[in-house]
Amino acid sequence: MAEGHRLWGHLPLLVQSSSKESVEYILQALWRTRKTGLDAADRAIIRDMLHLPSDSDLDPLLVCLRMLIRRCVYENISKDEIQKLFPPEVLPELQRLLTLLLQKFQREWREDVLKDQVSLPRLKAMTCNVVNQNQDSVEHVAVMNLKLQGDTRSSSGETQVKFQLARDTLETMLKSMYFIRDQMSSGDATSNGPGQEQGAAETALT
Repeated sequence: MAEGHRLWGHLPLLVQSSSKESVEYILQALWRTRKTGLDAADRAIIRDMLHLPSDSDLDPLLVCLRMLIRRCVYENISKDEIQKLFPPEVLPELQRLLTLLLQKFQREWREDVLKDQVSLPRLKAMTCNVVNQNQDSVEHVAVMNLKLQGDTRSSSGETQVKFQLARDTLETMLKSMYFIRDQMSSGDATSNGPGQEQGAAETALT
């Protein structure tokens, strides 16, 4: 709790900015670099905006602002509830300014989060060929060719995957797939939960 109070105590540094647009720039820069962190150029710009001499003065403020942004975007907080994120010790004028800006960007940032989410690819096509493992061997292997379609509608969203399976591995995989098929057909997959399905699928890969 004490650490949280210390972080909030750095918010008044924003008062040193020259305008509302400067604070808006800082918030947008933090969101834009949410995966990579601010680079040296961004840090220099923000330090100059706030008239801060070093990164050690800037970092606690950035941590506090990132925490605010994260709660505003990732938690189930409505626009009207954003102001409730601030404790009473935060200056009222800062509360109003940050609330207005967070309300302004909340929807856009949540849409960015949805775009960032990775979806599993779909199986578009599959072919299987039986070949000799090598020229000197009579042992056969199954060569699987999969065409996977990502969540994009362009042809570049397709991925080709090629691998080979020995007979015993192929038999184990097929047994697992039959097991999953029977569960889906009987409705047991829903009642038994995802754990058993995952176990069957993992068996096929061992």
